[in-house]
Amino acid sequence: MAKADIGVIGLAVMGQNLVLNMERNGYQVAVYNRTSAVTDEFMAGAEGKNIVSAYDMQALADAVETPRRVLLMVKAGAAVDAVIDQLKPHLEPGDIIIDGGNSWYKDTERRAAALAEDGINFLGVGVSGGEEGALWGPSIMPGGQPEAYARVQKLFEDIAAKVNGEPCVSYLGPRGAGHYVKMVHNGIEYGVMQAIAEVYDLFRRGLGLSNEEMGEIFARWNKGMLESFLIEITAEIFPQVDDETGQPLVDLILDRAAQKGTGKWTSQDAMDLGYPIPTITQAVESRIISAYKQEREEAAKVLAGPEGRYEGDRDAFIRAAEQALYATEIATYAQGFGLMRLASDEYGYGLSYSEVAKIWRGGCIIRARFLDDIRAAFAEQPDLPNLLLAPHFREQLAGQQEAWRHVVKTGVELGIPVPALSSALAYYDSYRSARLPANLIQAQRDFFGAHTYERLDREGTFHTMWLVPPETPDDEGVEKASEGK
Repeated sequence: MAKADIGVIGLAVMGQNLVLNMERNGYQVAVYNRTSAVTDEFMAGAEGKNIVSAYDMQALADAVETPRRVLLMVKAGAAVDAVIDQLKPHLEPGDIIIDGGNSWYKDTERRAAALAEDGINFLGVGVSGGEEGALWGPSIMPGGQPEAYARVQKLFEDIAAKVNGEPCVSYLGPRGAGHYVKMVHNGIEYGVMQAIAEVYDLFRRGLGLSNEEMGEIFARWNKGMLESFLIEITAEIFPQVDDETGQPLVDLILDRAAQKGTGKWTSQDAMDLGYPIPTITQAVESRIISAYKQEREEAAKVLAGPEGRYEGDRDAFIRAAEQALYATEIATYAQGFGLMRLASDEYGYGLSYSEVAKIWRGGCIIRARFLDDIRAAFAEQPDLPNLLLAPHFREQLAGQQEAWRHVVKTGVELGIPVPALSSALAYYDSYRSARLPANLIQAQRDFFGAHTYERLDREGTFHTMWLVPPETPDDEGVEKASEGK
């Protein structure tokens, strides 16, 4: 009996749909799940398909052609380590373990190093697209040994989303490169979702638009420069009616956003590397403050602030919001790509940013029309330090600044929080400022902590005795230079 092309461990919805995707594309798949009843239920629904079941790790290993390829689709964290420990005794040198979950890239680095000692290859693979993407074609972000990727390349290309005939998968780099890119993908996802939510809030509270009107606006936007998966599903959310109450479903959903950690990891790693991603970080903070629902309700009763509706031209504001949202999204992607650039240098990943943009064009949650423009920008200038400097986006944002500033100002005037929109604008303004007020911060640090500072007019580090002695009130301080410190 022919052995399976690949084994899959973990039959939650994503795992099941990837198995069905592989089988539909001509691969025989062996499956295992810790709970046997889940395996039985899945197999019952997959009758007649080229899928075989296994009920222990040895049976799974025996069912897969050698050298083996085994995909783990289990919850990130300790569960991945547990499954690897259970599977490893049944593997041989040259076999490949593929982690397709949302694992932290440092865990992937650690697992790759540990498995290499036993001659087992390890691929950390980001998979984006949700349930439908897994079934019909996700965006796939693999990292690990290039020779291991070569053995799964055709399979990944067959099951991945396609854009203009190109599969949305590409080898990204060694060790944790794939999971790092997936982490940043999710960070960008946080930022874009928060920006969309803020525009919704401005429309709802500021303009008093109905869900039907907002659905029509987002559907229209999805045919223009904002065309993307997140805009598309937002348009589809607004008309959804709750079966029990007959009310718009979005209005019945508790305003407390959950998170699984990937956005937080992105912000934490950016902090560690020293790279600014304010919009992504603000999106994480916004989810955190949303969790304090009871405190917010109490605060709303006692804290003063502006209330009211926008008094200007409503249609003009809607057009401005479209431009502001586009500009914010571009600034958010710029932050994500900038972080990947620094991480690639720091961790030795050798990322190609045009390839990252290419595989994000289809299948994934942050797929968008303008990713073609991002890909073109990095293809033309691979060492582009910041996406904001690409001629296309530089011109786009220059033309949208007035609308962007108007929307942010309106949010401030109406007391409607717009942390993503405003932080993206502040990022843009900071990046284009040849001089920032950090000189005063350095003076303050030197004043209270003797941390020294650098000067514009000469080399070296300096410290000033800032405090004026009481007996000599006219003294202006004494500057002491310490060259070369």
